[in-house]
Parts: sequence; C-alpha cells; structure tokens
Amino acid sequence: MTRFSDKCVVVTGAAGGFGEAIARRFAAEGAAVVVADLDLAGAQTVAGSLPEAIAVQIDVADAGQNAALVQAALDSYKKIDVYCANAGVPHRAAPLINMEVEDFDRMFEINVRSVFLAAKYAIPHMPSGSSLISTASIAGKRPRPGLTPYNASKGAVITLTRGLATEVAPDVRVNCVCPVSSPTGFDLNATGQAQLSNEMNAAVVAGIPMGRRASAEDVANAYAFLASEEAGFLTGVCLDIDGGRSIQ
Repeated sequence: MTRFSDKCVVVTGAAGGFGEAIARRFAAEGAAVVVADLDLAGAQTVAGSLPEAIAVQIDVADAGQNAALVQAALDSYKKIDVYCANAGVPHRAAPLINMEVEDFDRMFEINVRSVFLAAKYAIPHMPSGSSLISTASIAGKRPRPGLTPYNASKGAVITLTRGLATEVAPDVRVNCVCPVSSPTGFDLNATGQAQLSNEMNAAVVAGIPMGRRASAEDVANAYAFLASEEAGFLTGVCLDIDGGRSIQ
C-alpha cells in the first residue's frame, strides 16, 4: 500500500521496540520518516534501512531538542503530516512509597512532558488533515500495583490526548494507543530481566483473552490506521491494543 506517499512522519523512540516497528510500517506505505531517538546510532541504523529517512538524536523531555527535531523534519521534508510521540519508559517495579522522587519525576518528564512538547512545537507546522498520535498504555485505564507512577503517567497521556483533540480540531486529529504488556525493552526496564520467566509470562498472558502479549507490529498497525484517511473522523480516541485485557 502507498497510503502515506508524499507524507512526512516523525517517530520518537524509533531505534527499537514499538517505535522501530512504527517507522518501518509507515516507510513500507510510502512515507518519508524522521527516525528520532536518544540512541543516535540505533536511529541511524533504522533510518539507513528505510527507503527515505533521516535520523535525529533527541531527549524527548528537553524543550530545545523537541524544537530542533521539528526543524530538522521541516528542513528535510517541508512539513510534518504525522507525528508519532511514541517514546516512553517504565520504572523498575516497586511499591509507590518506596520509589525515589527522582524516578517518579522521570516518569512524567519522559512519558507526559514529551507529548506536550511534541504538540507545542509540531502542531503549528502540521497541515490540515494531519495527525498526532502517542503511545499510552492499557495500564493508564486499568492500573496494577507495582508500576503506579508509570500507570499514572500513561493515564495523563490519555487525558492530554482527549483534551488536546478538542483544542486543535478539526485541523489536526489527536489520538493515542493503549497497548498491553509487550516483550520489548519494557521487560528489561521494569524487571531487570531481558525477558520474563515462563511463570511470569504465563501469569501475564492468563489475563489476556487473545492468549498472547502485544507485538510491536500490533502497535504499528494501530498507528497506521489512526493516521490514515479511513480514520479521518476519529479524534480523541484512546485505542486499546490489549487483546481484551481491559474487558477482564
């Protein structure tokens, strides 16, 4: 398909995980992609494997670097049609009252402030009909203990999405996706293990009616749909990519 030919798509957190899959999906459908990540070498590797792309290093919590990312996209492609504010991190699982203040603040700097900064600097340069999409989490709707600050930050992304959508409609559509647990770098950051043990994985999957965790491609598919003309009447949508976890 070529739904995104002649479109410029910015993707943050694109050196791996959801972001890489999102970048590859849009590129496969004809988009020029700005591959943005704190890991510049990783972003360059992804960008180098796409038909038309550039790599930009960014700390998504930094205002100046967000402005520079937008300018880099404009310098290369003259516009931004889709902005994918995907970058985010979890914290090591622990009770809320045992968490360091700095770690709590980091959740909101990276997971929420980043979406605000993306909107602030990108939306004024986005043409009518464009989309801003962010990655929240099903945990923002159905939190579980141990990751409370992370859950709260993703709940904030959901509310930010819905409020911002009303402010910039009808010119720009604002939506987010809410994935369930996925075997990406999330596991390492949350548990310290590269992958869940068989027992932990089974416990997670037991709560998902579809019988598996989300894949990066599941999330990329949702991004492509929300950015497409087929979703042209959708704004303020927080789309559950959860295999049914939220109905349990």
